[in-house]
Amino acid sequence: MAILLHKESRLIIQGITGKQARLHARYHLEYGTKLIGGVTPGKSGHSVEGVPVFDTVREARQKSGDIDAALILTPPGAALDSALEAIDNGIKLVVVITEHIPVHDGMKMREAAETAGAHVIGPNTIGIISPGKSKAGVMPGFLYREGNVGIVSRSGTLTHETASNLSYRGIGQSTCVGIGGDIVPGSPFESILKLFRDDPETAAGDNISNQSFSNKLVLCG
Repeated sequence: MAILLHKESRLIIQGITGKQARLHARYHLEYGTKLIGGVTPGKSGHSVEGVPVFDTVREARQKSGDIDAALILTPPGAALDSALEAIDNGIKLVVVITEHIPVHDGMKMREAAETAGAHVIGPNTIGIISPGKSKAGVMPGFLYREGNVGIVSRSGTLTHETASNLSYRGIGQSTCVGIGGDIVPGSPFESILKLFRDDPETAAGDNISNQSFSNKLVLCG
């Protein structure tokens, strides 16, 4: 089952017509993520990598159906409005890749998500991946292997390094979450740890000994 992001999760990318967003749209499709659309104001009717573009999140929902997750790749000045738009339209997982977002904007994202029962991952994050199922982020998927070890970290580089070393040794991961390096993360460590605690697919493997946390292995960094 993993946490937050699953095989059937339906994703949109906000800011999809930007240069980097176009590139990552392709990477998401290649990984197998169910990328169902993108949002860029004024670009409705266009497409990116065969994926339709809409003017608003509301239009995306009206024309494409339910949306489980939003990946935000907009400039810093637009990131808060993008996150609030996603949350206001009922999206429960909002992944904010954007860096250099003002602290108060990050606080507003977190408050809005908590009020709506949603989760903001980031800002300033590599995103989230449930290996073999789906991803919403900018991590190279080949470093990650499906399994039962959870990873949560502020550092994107540390997440890559930890996952790749585990994968090299045949130890897969259930979900890997980069909560972001900003002062106020949208989802702090404790909120992600609670989700791992309740996830039946996050558990210590047979070749991993001396574990606690109810026989679960969750690596934090």
